[in-house]
Amino acid sequence: MAASETSRRQAQVLIFDADDTLWENNVVFERVIDDFLGWLDHPTLDRVEIRTILDDIERANTVAHGYGSKVFLRSLGDCLERLRERPATDAERKEIDRLALALVEHRVELMPGVADALDELAGRHELLVLTKGEQAEQQRKLDACGLLHHFGAAHIVAEKDVDTYRWLVREHGFEPARAWMIGNSPKSDILPARAAGLNAVFIPNENTWVLENDELDPTDTGVLRLAAFRDLLDHF
Repeated sequence: MAASETSRRQAQVLIFDADDTLWENNVVFERVIDDFLGWLDHPTLDRVEIRTILDDIERANTVAHGYGSKVFLRSLGDCLERLRERPATDAERKEIDRLALALVEHRVELMPGVADALDELAGRHELLVLTKGEQAEQQRKLDACGLLHHFGAAHIVAEKDVDTYRWLVREHGFEPARAWMIGNSPKSDILPARAAGLNAVFIPNENTWVLENDELDPTDTGVLRLAAFRDLLDHF
């Protein structure tokens, strides 16, 4: 076993993203967007063009208002008003609310292999959760996931940037070099964690939100790339 592999087998701090890493999340939003685009049925713009407009609106709204279902619904309403060039009617807002019922009613669906892998990893390492979003919404999912007993702490933050990771290091008093941020988002999980001195594990999810995509350095040896969550057991 290589020296780097041996060091990973020793006690590490494993920090897990939640949405689209521990459980499916963005795929539900994508279904709502698909229904929204079909309902709009714009006379001149196709779905790709409307989606580009919606992405721009979401990008601005997340900066101004944060994340979560309420901000997402706001973005859908703003998109409709921009395309219609008028305020949304009560009937249109009710229809947007109806389309988005899936977000409220969606049950937490764990990613394959998560429960069994965490059972083993919790016996070897210190586990934490770091998730961003609206406090009550993220807490509901954490409470419903059935996994919290594995983690020493679960933190819900407004944004996952370099300062957030530096705060996490201070809060728990661990050495960044023996910590790994595990997630699907280059923008929120991998790049800021690396900038703060942590290692990272990138587990891609084909349904990752487009605004979470970014370029990773293929030569960065501090990033471990895995195909599936259960592959963590081969390295930690």
